[in-house]
Amino acid sequence: MTDDIEAYLAQTAERRLDSYRELLRIPSISALSVHAPDCRRAAEWIAADMAAIGLENVEVSDTGGHPVVYGDHLHAAGAPTVLVYCHYDVQPVDPLELWRRPPFEPHVRDGRMLGRGAADDKGQLHAHLRAAEAMLATTGGLPINVRYLFEGEEESGSPNLEPWLLANRDRLTAGVVVISDTGFFDGNRPAITLSVRGMMYAQIDVEGPPIDLHSGSFGGAVENPANALARIISELKDRDGLVRIPGFYDRVRPISEADRAAFAELPFDEGAFQAGIGVPALAGERGYSVVERRGARPTLDVNGLWGGFQGERTKTIIPAHAHAKVSCRLVADQDPDEVFSALRAFVLEVAPPGVGVDLRLLDKSQPMSTPAGHPAVAAAAAAIEDAFGRRPLFIRSGGSIPVCAMVRDSLGLPVVLMGFANPDDQAHAPNESMVLANYEGGIRAICGLFDRLAVGGLAG
Repeated sequence: MTDDIEAYLAQTAERRLDSYRELLRIPSISALSVHAPDCRRAAEWIAADMAAIGLENVEVSDTGGHPVVYGDHLHAAGAPTVLVYCHYDVQPVDPLELWRRPPFEPHVRDGRMLGRGAADDKGQLHAHLRAAEAMLATTGGLPINVRYLFEGEEESGSPNLEPWLLANRDRLTAGVVVISDTGFFDGNRPAITLSVRGMMYAQIDVEGPPIDLHSGSFGGAVENPANALARIISELKDRDGLVRIPGFYDRVRPISEADRAAFAELPFDEGAFQAGIGVPALAGERGYSVVERRGARPTLDVNGLWGGFQGERTKTIIPAHAHAKVSCRLVADQDPDEVFSALRAFVLEVAPPGVGVDLRLLDKSQPMSTPAGHPAVAAAAAAIEDAFGRRPLFIRSGGSIPVCAMVRDSLGLPVVLMGFANPDDQAHAPNESMVLANYEGGIRAICGLFDRLAVGGLAG
């Protein structure tokens, strides 16, 4: 950070917040087709902003779904090249009644920007644009070569991104991908995420008679699909939290002693964590701490469960069918297709006779990790420390960001997860917010990262 850049950021502070609000007002909900025009409007807003601040080769690229926005600045001869990724689409906003103000009427309150997308991920995307603007306005260039890739389908599974990446590999060459779609640690401690878990998401459908049956006339003679599904689900995990699917743990890397020591050093308060959730007790796989279970161990959870009568008072039936949605968070080196195959075989084995059972794979993503010793990670850590005054923690995310492995595998590039969202941002929930100190510090950390990479010898 030079004095000129800091002065520029001070002079443009109000204009920057106005621009931030303007982007947040666009309801770019990728999962709802009615908002497809809004997703395009957001892409075009971003492209216009990129061109206005001096980025080049700006393009709104059709993908078969919501557009990808590309732009670059490639004038730093001999310097490394970085590909920056963020997404401009946002989650649906329901339940609307829990928002204090309409989700697409952003406003500042108590040092936070509130509104859908304020943190996930428009706020972080906007911080990258403002960092580029500050450097271009004060120095006339960027210290490294930067390619920008902003996507509009991350919140709905990025179904069209990988083909676009493969079709555009030649113009996406870089030494590393910087993804800003993560956040800080509990207590809003600065952090860099070293890994994200993968995902296997499936639906179990249990079918019985073609119609609901009278439970008095047929009970005891016909297998009940809801009972059968309950039996199936009860077989999936034991009382110690272990998944009982044969082969589920075969590819799971054991947690090393060094990793266990790193987890133990994190300033994590289990009591405060439990109180913040509002549950009577914590649960999980025996033999591992909460932070280990959240970041380095696989899981299996029922995400939805339905079937039979759910109305007021009573209806005595044997339901014709019952259903469950089940997901597994996966760690290196688990493969979602293999996990689904093992789940399917196990469910069919434990299902009682008298019902038909089918499983469908609904979604999947690969786990991803980057070693803490990677030079770009070291540069990001130093830049965050400069901007926020504290050395960042190295953490592992329990969530899944499919684009991480997608970019790694499609482009052959390592990924640095450098995000700035506060952990209480309520992303995906009502009243999403971004602490403005995180947003402002993020802009300065991005500038610092580029400066450090310029002298750090990153290849690419």
